[in-house]
Amino acid sequence: MTGPRVDLDSEQMGRDLVALVLTVVELLRQLMERQAIRRVEQGDLSDEQVEEIGTTLMLLDQRMKELCEQHGVRPEDLNLDLGPLGTLLPRD
Repeated sequence: MTGPRVDLDSEQMGRDLVALVLTVVELLRQLMERQAIRRVEQGDLSDEQVEEIGTTLMLLDQRMKELCEQHGVRPEDLNLDLGPLGTLLPRD
């Protein structure tokens, strides 16, 4: 005896997986950005380090936008609703 059959749309599953991976990457990018801002505000970085961090964060942001566009994912799709906890990513 077999259970009820579940129809899976492999294309939709692929898009959902891409969106999930991009969500995790965006969360990590935002955490890194906040940590970098804290370090800059503490004043324990050289001007060169501050410049390098700024450039790296801008490139990461640009690459995330490119990846979202490439995979047809809107940036707002990356912000998961966690119910009573709010959203995963802070709203800018």
